[in-house]
Amino acid sequence: MKILGIDTSSKFLNIALSEDEDIIKEESYLLDRRHASQLVPKVKELLKKYRTPISKIDVFIIGLGPGSFTGLRIGVSAIKGFGIASGKPCIGVASIDSIACNAQENNKDIIPIIDAKRGQVYAAIYRRKGNKVARLSDYLILPIEKLLKKVKGDSVFLGDGVPLYRNNISSINKKAVFLEEEYWYPGAGNLIKLGFSKKAKKINLAKLIPLYLYPENCQIRKP
Repeated sequence: MKILGIDTSSKFLNIALSEDEDIIKEESYLLDRRHASQLVPKVKELLKKYRTPISKIDVFIIGLGPGSFTGLRIGVSAIKGFGIASGKPCIGVASIDSIACNAQENNKDIIPIIDAKRGQVYAAIYRRKGNKVARLSDYLILPIEKLLKKVKGDSVFLGDGVPLYRNNISSINKKAVFLEEEYWYPGAGNLIKLGFSKKAKKINLAKLIPLYLYPENCQIRKP
């Protein structure tokens, strides 16, 4: 089964092609705000390189965030377009789950923190047991101080919120470990592995929506 995974929740465009859970190729492009113009060309380039027409993709998987509002809308819209055109299943996976999978530490809280602006972070708390990473909390949006009240003992922090809040975290949690920047962002390969465990079936594409934790900010306000 051929699977195409895409994540547009950060400043990077991440795309991956797999045969079941075996990743054939994963690529990452630093695009900042150019996802709209580059997503489809980069997908076509990857598929052409591996002689896989989009009609041969069996499942599409998209990262749902939280993250960049604009990036998420672009990615979800693209996946819906692929799904409608091909009639193939589309699956959504939280991008923050993919970030958590970057941490390999066992027996420690794994805490991705994503800058949510306004002095807040998107976050969740995870634990790894062998090859599995389990989420222990809800998806959160809150000030870093409130997040740290939920964290006890050894913990690993990663995500683009690290450089903003490293000093705050270190002053409160002396056992905190911080991963390097290469581990901060969601990977489409992780999305595929997470999504592969879900039952791939056609869903109502209207229900495939980004994980907006600031929902009121994503609405178009009438004048």
